[in-house]
Amino acid sequence: MPLQNTSIKVTEFVIGGFEATKRPMVVGVVILITYVLTLLANSVNILFIIFDRKLHKPMYLLICNLAVVDIVYTSSASPTMIGVLLAGVNTISYVPCLIQMFVFHWGGVMEMFALAVMAFDRLIAVGYPFQYHSYLTNVRTLVLTCVLWFAACCFVAVMPATVLPLPHCHTKLKYTFCDYAAIIRTTCVDPTYYFNLVTVILFFLLFFTFSLIFLSYFWMIVSVKLSSGNDKKKMGSTCLSHFIVVTFYYCPLFIRIVLTRIAASQSPRKQCTSS
Repeated sequence: MPLQNTSIKVTEFVIGGFEATKRPMVVGVVILITYVLTLLANSVNILFIIFDRKLHKPMYLLICNLAVVDIVYTSSASPTMIGVLLAGVNTISYVPCLIQMFVFHWGGVMEMFALAVMAFDRLIAVGYPFQYHSYLTNVRTLVLTCVLWFAACCFVAVMPATVLPLPHCHTKLKYTFCDYAAIIRTTCVDPTYYFNLVTVILFFLLFFTFSLIFLSYFWMIVSVKLSSGNDKKKMGSTCLSHFIVVTFYYCPLFIRIVLTRIAASQSPRKQCTSS
């Protein structure tokens, strides 16, 4: 509910998350290099899969989808941060900010979906190798991928739908880009309800995707125990890269959720004043 009746018309936001950064140029160059390398690596990956007909298989189509997700995910926020740090452009218009928020979280949800469906793909390949090509075809993989993109869009649509009707009392974002939590904190409302709403959705997605990945790996381990040593080596080489990606994605995500909830509980909004 609103904390104050006075509100302001927001045409642009000021990004203030880097104000305490001592060496913005150095940080900006690091982010720029990382972003360019990410774009190049994923683009090369996609082009190899597209132009090599031998790679037109479900597993490689899912890898291609993950590369697209990574490009969307990193491109949603990285250019804004680079612009702030290297060019000193610390403002962003209202509508582009909401679009950035949507695309960033859309990419985050799709990252979870992509990793989960890749784990399911490896489960079928390891546990049911002879039925693999009958269970997963290129057409079914593409249809499943499109369904996941649409489902992720539906989940993330909650964020702009809850932000748009709210009045704003601040124009300064305390984060480094247009994150949902950053925009909610500029409004004239108690953010607890909105944080809790998104937390419930996020925990549902985390529980669903992580459980699918965990069960897939568990069943693969059970299946491989009954197999020969060569099968175990094949399973390890096939799933090691996916396991590393899952670890490096979910661990920071869990930590981020915990830290965000702690920050939300320790800094409640008492009142709202114009910036």
